Amino acid sequence: MKTTRLRAGQAAALLTSLALTAAGGTLAAAPADAAASASTTLVVNANQPFRPVTHVASGSLYGLADASTPADNLVQAIKPNTFVQKPQGGQQQPTGDILTVAPKAARAGAKVVNRLSDLYAGWPYQFNWSNWLSLVDQQIAQTKASGISNLAAYELWNESDNTWKSSNGTYEDFWTRTYREVRAKDPTTPIQGPSFSDNISDMDNFLRNAVATNTVPDIIAWHELIRSSKIAGDITTVVNLEKKYGISPRPIAIEEYAAPSEVGIPGALVGYIAKFERLGVHDAELAFWNQSGTLGDLLTGRGGSPNGAYWLYKWYADMSGNMVTTTPPAQTGIDGAAAMNSAGNQLSVILGGGSGDSAVAINGLGSFGGTVHVKVEYTPPPGVRWPSPGRARWVSPTTP
Repeated sequence: MKTTRLRAGQAAALLTSLALTAAGGTLAAAPADAAASASTTLVVNANQPFRPVTHVASGSLYGLADASTPADNLVQAIKPNTFVQKPQGGQQQPTGDILTVAPKAARAGAKVVNRLSDLYAGWPYQFNWSNWLSLVDQQIAQTKASGISNLAAYELWNESDNTWKSSNGTYEDFWTRTYREVRAKDPTTPIQGPSFSDNISDMDNFLRNAVATNTVPDIIAWHELIRSSKIAGDITTVVNLEKKYGISPRPIAIEEYAAPSEVGIPGALVGYIAKFERLGVHDAELAFWNQSGTLGDLLTGRGGSPNGAYWLYKWYADMSGNMVTTTPPAQTGIDGAAAMNSAGNQLSVILGGGSGDSAVAINGLGSFGGTVHVKVEYTPPPGVRWPSPGRARWVSPTTP
């Protein structure tokens, strides 16, 4: 058994096992001065695949500014899944028009979501019933005429718990009328919502009304902007509500994730990636806290360089094959995600978020043995505004 000291913290690490060519056993990367304990060990079961690699957590809100920003090579390297952007000509932000950036997203293999409420400026939005439905009609017609093929969904509204004024009536009535308008003009493109902030306390009321009016979203969406540890509980709440109201299971989209203090910090973001993968989330997008066109604060600024968190997402992008099971310790912050390539000869593990020394135990190598080549890479956590070239450290080959 090879032991290697890992210090996760707010940095993140990539542990890659290469050329697994023979049989048997467990590879452990553990603190050199102590046996791996349950309280500090991330367990990877390499022989327990649970879904194909799709990089579900690699998108962002307003991650694309325009047709040239960020540069294509920076976008494509992280293999983004989905971008949430504003409608063409929308007033909420000065950049990020969906039809302008959709081709850039498509070149990276990504989809785009049209956040219709961002037709309006203001926070709360400067909403007006007198022009709302006609604006929706215009946006749908313009999107159809554009010929883009990577539209993932229409998001009808954003954070009604923060932006909907009671003087406009109930949010449930807004949802019902808008859903029906979109469906009348576009019968097939998925509709997602209700797009609550991290407070989903009104989800019961929303889904009850949606069932009663036959306006249940195709994708159930909300935001996780406080901490990754609450994601599992929120998903359980939503799944139980689906059962309560007889709703067939819907894909889940987390349209914005990570707190302002976490963006650009690789160790803090690993837990989100791991939980979105582990819990079967359909797609998840880094929040827009500082500047648009930065891939969710993975760049130092619009037109800027990669920061430490960018390299975490580059490692995540380099995963292929199938995601395999990871189990974090119950009481410490360390978490991680792992994938085995389709050839079955490379296992990649991203991890971070703990405090002090942590351990990684890799089980289920099955018929593998002989020499296992292990590469450990590390990315530092100084924050959004600090460029980082990434760092690497090689660990000598070992026999498990």
